[in-house]
Amino acid sequence: MEKIVRAYSKVVDSLNRNTHPKNPYPSGEAIMTLIATGPALYGKEALQEDVPLSEGSRLLLERLDESDAPLWVLCWGGTNVLAQALKHAERERSVGDLQKLRSKIRVYAISDQDDTGMWIRNHYPDIFFISSVHGWNQYGLAAWTGISGDKYYKFDQGGPDFSKVSKEWIKENIQIGDLGAAYPDYMFIPEGDTPTFLYLIQNGLGSSEHPEWGSWGGRYQSTDVAESPAGRHYTDTVDTVVGKNGQQYISNHATIWRWRDAFQNDFAARMQWTLGKKPSECNHAPVVIVNDSDAGPGHLYVEAEAGATISLDASRSYDPDGDKISFEWFQYSEVSATQWSVKSEVETCEIRSEGTEPGRVVSIRLPSPEKCAVDLFTGEARQKGQVMHFVLMVKDNGVPALTTYKRVVVQVTNKELRGGRAQAVHSIAEAQMFKQ
Repeated sequence: MEKIVRAYSKVVDSLNRNTHPKNPYPSGEAIMTLIATGPALYGKEALQEDVPLSEGSRLLLERLDESDAPLWVLCWGGTNVLAQALKHAERERSVGDLQKLRSKIRVYAISDQDDTGMWIRNHYPDIFFISSVHGWNQYGLAAWTGISGDKYYKFDQGGPDFSKVSKEWIKENIQIGDLGAAYPDYMFIPEGDTPTFLYLIQNGLGSSEHPEWGSWGGRYQSTDVAESPAGRHYTDTVDTVVGKNGQQYISNHATIWRWRDAFQNDFAARMQWTLGKKPSECNHAPVVIVNDSDAGPGHLYVEAEAGATISLDASRSYDPDGDKISFEWFQYSEVSATQWSVKSEVETCEIRSEGTEPGRVVSIRLPSPEKCAVDLFTGEARQKGQVMHFVLMVKDNGVPALTTYKRVVVQVTNKELRGGRAQAVHSIAEAQMFKQ
């Protein structure tokens, strides 16, 4: 880690010539102060009373105490640093103080790689915790391996495009310059832990408080109903994605590999920033504005009646380098669904381009109330129906091409309680008959 940070220190000034002055990359010295050692013991062995608090656990508690904002704890090789910090706080603090501490924790763990992940979720069920859950050591089942593991683990063959995670592509695009020289040749799967970081990238696609929305770091669903303690625990779900070979894939891995071209291009572009070039010689991502949204990464929220047509105008979007930009919309139907059978409950909306340039301005006709604002089983009409998600991808024609997103979240309303039915149903099969 220190070797990589020392290499980063050589290029941080070059990186910052390509960023907004209000959001600079931190200095290498600042990052170096954040490197600390966890307990030199396996898993729950670190929780014994006679084991001193590790430097890493102490630093974690300090960071949790210094702000009321959520702190993301990204766990790559086990969670006993966090577990030890929690156990220490439990011994030293009041119930109220410990509860406040836990309320600020957000965990994204790369599976359970020791015996403390399950222990944390059982002992502190109110902690926000994302982790693929699968058989011990069966990492090929985990969503996060979708970043680059298709060749190693043999999943979704023919779907993902492996070219931009190959050793040849990495050598040409990543292992360049002073920072790239510190990038090692991979042995198993490259960037295997990186979905935890990609999940937090603010590019307009995801929302960190909503794992079910999907992002470059994958999409995760609550393991239980929201009212239960496990409602704070999120694990794998699936997306339906058309692969490189034109075939359709439904898998947890697809929630990540579907974005591979975009996030690897982003990586390559930033490595170009490290080479000391002028900003005018580098590519930078487009800026996306839809309707009255700002130019930031936040989503646009819209309320609209079932059956209405909404208009979404991205005409004010632009590229800071003056590159040509293209617009592509899609409906993220899986986010609206409560089950695997998405088409059984989520109507596909037509996204119609208005004008001569595809996608710059679109209109979307929302489903009629009986298809999006009626309880699936009871038939009762609801004033607030489904929440539908539409995502705009704006891509420039620079090298490498970069993509920025804007998510539009539409709360369907049904103010007059239209479309209800008198007959309740007891199965998805019966409900599907009413939707046809």
